[in-house]
Amino acid sequence: MNRILLATASLAGFTAALHTFRGTLEISMPLMQSQLPQEVILLLYACWHLVTVALILSAASLFMAARSKDASQRSTVTLISSMWLGFGLVFIVVSLVYAGPAMLLALPQWVLLMPVGLLGLWGNARPAQAATR
Repeated sequence: MNRILLATASLAGFTAALHTFRGTLEISMPLMQSQLPQEVILLLYACWHLVTVALILSAASLFMAARSKDASQRSTVTLISSMWLGFGLVFIVVSLVYAGPAMLLALPQWVLLMPVGLLGLWGNARPAQAATR
């Protein structure tokens, strides 16, 4: 078992749960009660759930990769890790471009997204023998 990837999967699972339960209360519920046009509300709500699915499935895939001794999982881990790094970069860029550095604390999602991506790449780069210890 690759312990680094197991830690990555655990952090990804925690992030997915946080998004699903706390984020729904803080983001989705106010969105559904907003005065935006219904098409916009439903589009954003569907996008929220697309992210939920992506986070949950990627956490599950990282867990399976951590338990696998099959080297073919490497490309899956690279893809998922890159996706999480990209998600984190979106929050950083949007914060900095549209509001400045102070927004990095108001939109802290990148703090969980970036480590999953970095840990995944690190765990994926570990030699097979070292990863199974």
